[in-house]
Amino acid sequence: MAVKAAGGVQSVERVFELLELVTDAGGEVTLSELAGSTDLPLPTIHRLLRTLVKLGYARQLPNRRYALGPRLIRLGDGATKQLGALVRPQLASLVQKLGETSNMAMLDGDMVVYIAQVPSAHSMRMFTEVGRRVHTHDSGVGKAILAQLSDDVVRGIVSRAGMPTPTDRSIGNVEDLLADLKRIRERGYSIDDNEQEIGVRCFAVAIPGAPTPTAVSVSGPVSRVDEGFADRAIPLLHAAARVIADDLEQASRAS
Repeated sequence: MAVKAAGGVQSVERVFELLELVTDAGGEVTLSELAGSTDLPLPTIHRLLRTLVKLGYARQLPNRRYALGPRLIRLGDGATKQLGALVRPQLASLVQKLGETSNMAMLDGDMVVYIAQVPSAHSMRMFTEVGRRVHTHDSGVGKAILAQLSDDVVRGIVSRAGMPTPTDRSIGNVEDLLADLKRIRERGYSIDDNEQEIGVRCFAVAIPGAPTPTAVSVSGPVSRVDEGFADRAIPLLHAAARVIADDLEQASRAS
């Protein structure tokens, strides 16, 4: 193995570069597409992919495209559990101060997956469970995440995932979505106002500098989550997001 002067193991860095490129491409990619996205020689890409396929971290599809492999699921599950434990104190603090369910979610391919939650004590609350995958365009966490990305990346995500409209308040076309994302960037938070589920409102902010686009939210019935609630919730969400970002950075340094 060649070792970089900075101390990194070059072959390991190349492997993770390829895995991230496959992920960014929506989970499937050809050799030529990979070669066009990296400076690595084609024989090197092919050799590394063969190793990843053999180990189960990648797989080759019948159409000769490469996709992420099943062994990554175990690693992802373990990392998600650790991340959930890391952020739980901040989510619990939000619930204590606001009285509504708090969630954290991250971009997973072209969808959003909930990775941590502290539920409200109310009997009537949002029933989103950890592990649930939702579209980006009709969820508070999803739109907070999309607002961190370029318009071209957003177009790619929704073109692959689609834009279903579960309610009559859901955004159904990419131009309206991009306009909403512009407003989110300007004000610093997103709103899901009856877009994913009628009767539920959600406020969300992105985690600054997260290695994978991530957001934290509070949500509940529109009867309780109103304008006055927003005035209290938004500063607390931003404060929680900053603490979570610092915790993630410290955890990264410690590892």
